[in-house]
Amino acid sequence: MKPLKAFALCIAILAAATVVGASVPIIVATPGHMRAAMKLVTDAQHQLEKGDVAGAKQNVDAVLQRDPTFWPALYVRAQIYSHQGKYDLALKDCNEALRQDRNVVEAALMRANINARLGKYAEALKEYNYLVSLHPRKVTLARVLSDRAWFYATCLNGSFRNGQQAVKDAKVACSIMVWQDENMIDTLAAAYAETGDFNSAMQYAAQALAVKGISPDSAKAFQQHMALFRQNKPIRS
Repeated sequence: MKPLKAFALCIAILAAATVVGASVPIIVATPGHMRAAMKLVTDAQHQLEKGDVAGAKQNVDAVLQRDPTFWPALYVRAQIYSHQGKYDLALKDCNEALRQDRNVVEAALMRANINARLGKYAEALKEYNYLVSLHPRKVTLARVLSDRAWFYATCLNGSFRNGQQAVKDAKVACSIMVWQDENMIDTLAAAYAETGDFNSAMQYAAQALAVKGISPDSAKAFQQHMALFRQNKPIRS
C-alpha cells in the first residue's frame, strides 16, 4: 500500500484478516497530538474483536465527533455497521475513508465484500480485480486474494463462480500466510469443493480445524463446511 498523503498525518498499515465480515487490526504511526485518537480507534478494534460492539462504537464515535474525517475511525465504524447488518451505513463510511485517501485498500476490500453480500456481484468482482492489480503489501494481498477466492467459490450466481481461479487465489493467499491462517485454508477447501474435488476439500477443512488457537465460531463453521463436503456439496454463501 502506498503511504497516505502528508496532510493525513499518519501512515497506515492494515494487517491481515480473515474472510468476509472479519475484523482487521490497524496499526497507525501518528504524531503526538493524534495519539489519543488512535488509541481510541485501536481500543475499539480490540473491543470489536472481543464482541463488545457497543463499546467499540462508543470509542469511534468519540473520535469522529472531534474529527469526522479521521479515516481509521471511519473504517472501524464501517466494520461495526457491517457486523450489525447496516450495510448502507458501512458503505458510506468506506466511501468516506476512501475519499480521504484512495489507497486505503482494506476499506475498498470491505466495500467489495459488502457488495458481494448485497448481490452486486459485478461491482464486487470489479473491485477485487482492481485491488489485486494494485499489488498491495503481501499480507493485504493475501486477504484480497482469499476474499476473491471465497467469492469465486461460493457466489450464489453461478455465472460468477470460477473454481479453478478460486483454488489458485486461495493457494497463493495461504502461501503468503505460511499456511497459518485457518480461514484462508478453509477458503481453499471451499475452492476445491467448487471444482468437485471433495477429497481435497475435506483435507483442507481438516487442516483449517487443526490450526492452533482457532475460535469456537470458526471451528463450528469449518465443521459445517466439512459436513457439506462429505455429502459432495459445495458451499453457497
